[in-house]
Formats: sequence, structure tokens, C-alpha cells
Amino acid sequence: MSNLKSTPLRDFHVAHGARMVDFAGWEMPVQYRSILEEHKTVRRAAGLFDVSHMGEVDVRGPEAARFLNHLVTNDVARLFPGRVLYSPMCYPTGGVVDDLLVYMRGPEDFFLCINAGNIDKDLAWMREQAAGFNATLTDRSADYAQLAVQGPQAARIVQSLTAAQLDLVKYYHFTEDTVAGVPCLISRTGYTGEDGFELYHAAGAAPRLAEALLAAGAPHGLELAGLGARDSLRLEAGYPLYGHEITAEVSPLAAGLGWTVKLDKGVDFNGRAALAAEKAAGPARKIAFFKTGDRRIVRAGTPVLGPAGGVGQVVSGTLSPILNEAIGSALLQADALAQPLAVDIRGTRINLQLVKPPFVPLKQ
Repeated sequence: MSNLKSTPLRDFHVAHGARMVDFAGWEMPVQYRSILEEHKTVRRAAGLFDVSHMGEVDVRGPEAARFLNHLVTNDVARLFPGRVLYSPMCYPTGGVVDDLLVYMRGPEDFFLCINAGNIDKDLAWMREQAAGFNATLTDRSADYAQLAVQGPQAARIVQSLTAAQLDLVKYYHFTEDTVAGVPCLISRTGYTGEDGFELYHAAGAAPRLAEALLAAGAPHGLELAGLGARDSLRLEAGYPLYGHEITAEVSPLAAGLGWTVKLDKGVDFNGRAALAAEKAAGPARKIAFFKTGDRRIVRAGTPVLGPAGGVGQVVSGTLSPILNEAIGSALLQADALAQPLAVDIRGTRINLQLVKPPFVPLKQ
């Protein structure tokens, strides 16, 4: 894996017994003990994730807010300092370039978190779109590391290491303070469905902060968790993953993210015309989540069958450690959602039961 990028915690992961894999060009820990146990630990207590592969971008200037409102589908005008906004950004076709988080530090100062596999593509797209706006984009991805503490004990663990009043940091808000002596942007968004915090900090401080969090969390059941558990947790919560539930060919409306598309926000934005037309006509395809009552995992790419033949395909699939059955999502013809649906796994027909996520009760 010598040609892969690595986070500042690569040696930390190896020392703690991680199984490292190629993820979007990064050498990352997929698991430490077992995906099943790491998943359950996050639901029961807390897990510590390295998400330092994610990209970070500063957007600053007198027209930073106006530029971002043109760039993304959600309404940046609703932000205020300390608030976070989730939004797709779309092509003119309505397909998704990426989904991202927008942090407002001040009226002319914003901070974006983008997906690791899309950093170069996103930056090129954003810089192209910024032409004509008095705003400056700076790639900060190499400067930052990011640790995420997720689970019911997350607030207690992080609070023990910071003077910040975390009970005042509401869901999709952030503050800035030190954690274990390390200056951090402390965010409360999460990707597991549980309560939790993301700690953006200087890359060189990552090993020290990770060890401090592990030590503080040990009495509360905190364990290291890898990307395997991160994926099963996000799917159990019903959260999208770029390249699966949202793509350049799958719009936010088709993905069930219509709440992020503010057609009435008073400004034009990339993809608005296409998304308005799609909303008026109704999406031809839709993402639907399912469970099976069977433990056999339904892999991405598996055809979904209706009474008359194929009606779509699975885009995400895993075993829910909490339900102890296979769950997943599929991109389906919209008129097939009311039909009996099934998949064929090695000659066995397994029926799909459509479910409105989350699959399990969550504490967030």
C-alpha cells in the first residue's frame, strides 16, 4: 500500500492492531477487533473514528455566503456563526457533485468538510463556480486531522477533556476550544445516528489527541472503530454515502433528500432548473431502504426484481448487527415501490421489506 495516502494516525492504527485497507486512495483502518463488535460498542457506549482523510476547505471573502448559496442546494442564508448546514452540491443536470458540511465562523468566513474521494474533483468544481464572486477558496485538507467520538457516552468523554460547555453545543452546531490541550473545532453532527462530536485539529496533534481520548474514554467503554463499522452504522441510520445513494446520476430528490433542496431560497443555484422540473414531474427513480429477515448480505449491484422482472438494483447492503438481518438501499423505478420486491442470492429468492429509516431507534 506504499502508493496510498495516509492520515497522521497511520502508525497509531497499526500499533493498535488495525486491519488496514485501501479506501478511496487512502490507507485506512477497516476494523480493529470486529466490525460487529465495534458497531455494537458505538450503539452501547462510544467509538473513536479517524476521519482525517476527509477534505477541508476555507471559503472567505465579502461574497463567500452568496457564492456558497449559488453552489449548494440548501439555504446558506439560514446559517449564523456556530451553525452547520448539510447540503448536496449539484451539477446543472441535478446530479450530485458531492454532499458536504458548511460551517459558518463569521459573515465572510466559512469552512467546508467534503468527502475524501472527491477532494480534487470538488475543489476544481468549486473554483470554477467561484468565478465572478469576491470569495477565496483555500484547500486546508493537509493541515487538518479529524477524530470523531460517537455514541451515548461521547459527550461525557469529550467533556472530561475540554472547558467548552458541550451541553450548549446543539445538534448541527459547533464551537472552538481546546480538547486535551489541542485547539479544536468541536462539531456535533455525526454519521452514525448516535450523539457525538467531530474534532478538527492540526494534523501533527492527532496522535496525542487520539491517545488522550482513548484514555479518557476507557472507563466509559470507548473503543476504536474502523470504516467497516462506520458504514454499517450510517446505513442502519439511513444516511447516504456518495457513490451509493447519491451520485452524478442520482439527484437529491431521487435520494430522498428533498428537504435539502430549497427551490424557494430566492437565488439561483446549480441544478435548480433541473431539480424544479424533476420535482414537478416526480422522480422517475427513487432510493428505498429495505430489510430482508435473512442474514445473507445483499451486495451493492444486486438486481432488484418485481413481478415482471428487474426494477432496479441495490446500492448499499450490510448486516445490521442490532437487527441481526440484512439491510440495504436500492435505486428503484418509482412505480415499483408499491410492488412485491425480491432479490436472488445464489439461487434463493429473498423478499425485500421496504423500511423508512432509521432501522433502529437512535439517540440523536
